Amino acid sequence: MARGKVQMRRIENPVHRQVTFCKRRMGLLKKAKELSVLCDADIGVMVFSPHGKVYELATNGNMQGLIERYKGSNTEAHGESSEQNKPEVIQQEVLLLRQEIDLLQKGLRYMYGENDINHMNLNELQTLESNLEIWVHNIRYTKMQIISREIEMLKTKEGILKAANDILQERIIEQSGILDTGSNMMMPQFPFQRTMESDYYF
Repeated sequence: MARGKVQMRRIENPVHRQVTFCKRRMGLLKKAKELSVLCDADIGVMVFSPHGKVYELATNGNMQGLIERYKGSNTEAHGESSEQNKPEVIQQEVLLLRQEIDLLQKGLRYMYGENDINHMNLNELQTLESNLEIWVHNIRYTKMQIISREIEMLKTKEGILKAANDILQERIIEQSGILDTGSNMMMPQFPFQRTMESDYYF
């Protein structure tokens, strides 16, 4: 059965997004190794996770050597063109950052009730929803960590109190045993009998 076509857009669910990232990353590195073996090619792959963790693969030597090799071959060929394109690239980055800042500010205004959410378009609503899901996920994760720490602290306190209770019970048992022994020693083993003829005890 053929697999359905996957829509190429950001996965909104953070759990599904992390699972897909792990699977596709392993597939990408596997394909790079196969290409290197089949075609005798030097390949370097570097992947940064959403949390900033880096995954890299260098099929010949190390990644630093491949990067230096790339810099040496790329600098001479594209030196002039890259210098000419720098202002345009910077302007595009500035424009994208401004759009992202405006969108985040608008979303914050809507969340605080300053503006009506009905005036947002579909893309803005999807972005706001995605950010809210991420925030809720982070809040729940932090809350679960705090709850887990509190549960561990309570378990530790419970163990300490239980140990103290056991010690107190042992002391009570020891003291009650000593009192019982002392009372038995004070009582006579054979009670005296009084005769009918006299009031003397023997």
